[in-house]
Amino acid sequence: MCLIALAYRAHTAFELVVAANRDEYHARPTAPAGPWEDAPGVFGGRDLAQGGSWLALSERGRLACVTNVRRMEAPDPAAPSRGALVASFVRGRESAHAFSEGMAARAMAYAGFNLLLWDGGDLRYLNNHPRFLSRQVPPGVHVVSNADLDTPWPKTERLRAVMEAWVAAGKDDETPLLAALADAQPAPDADLPDTGVGLDLERLLSPPFIVSPRYGTRCTTLAALGRDGTVRFTELRFDPSGQPSGRTDARWTLEPEGRSS
Repeated sequence: MCLIALAYRAHTAFELVVAANRDEYHARPTAPAGPWEDAPGVFGGRDLAQGGSWLALSERGRLACVTNVRRMEAPDPAAPSRGALVASFVRGRESAHAFSEGMAARAMAYAGFNLLLWDGGDLRYLNNHPRFLSRQVPPGVHVVSNADLDTPWPKTERLRAVMEAWVAAGKDDETPLLAALADAQPAPDADLPDTGVGLDLERLLSPPFIVSPRYGTRCTTLAALGRDGTVRFTELRFDPSGQPSGRTDARWTLEPEGRSS
């Protein structure tokens, strides 16, 4: 994932809503969202290169998603998979806080990441750049891309505005969120962050939806966890030209232990 908006205990009908785009090289092998054969009760997309995921959730109400942090140094090819953190959390039973405590000693071995963990009662944000950080996420609308949580980049602020308006309206039609995630209009040069990748690449990466032959938005995901224990999950997939290439819709009810009080 490279762009995530969260509505956490902010909507009248939903405990948690995640609206996200996964940006990745088109050549990287990927499985569409679905049940994991090797992890009963887990649902999400799968990175076939490393076996992890960018966003996954379980029938017990656990959810995890990750973005990378845009660093200028070349990544260590021996670094462990960030997607494996998502897979490990949703497969397990540790609380978000306990999982975070266990990450403290090993977080710096990974390439830069933003990791969001939901255990059914607690939402936590973890980051390892420039040092390890773990904190509870307060209720409200939050956004993250390839910098810290709630860093005001053009793409995050566009998505935040739509999510906040959607929450305020109190409706459950997700069309406005899907439209915001499909926004491919580059930001004005004056608004671009300077992350060291050069102006041309800053422009390419500035919209919520990225279209490029080698690297771009591979999928859009919406996960809505209702206060009544229901889950709605939608994944839209795209080809290198940005055209739709597949869709997954799923609905289920959380097991009782996955519901927050």
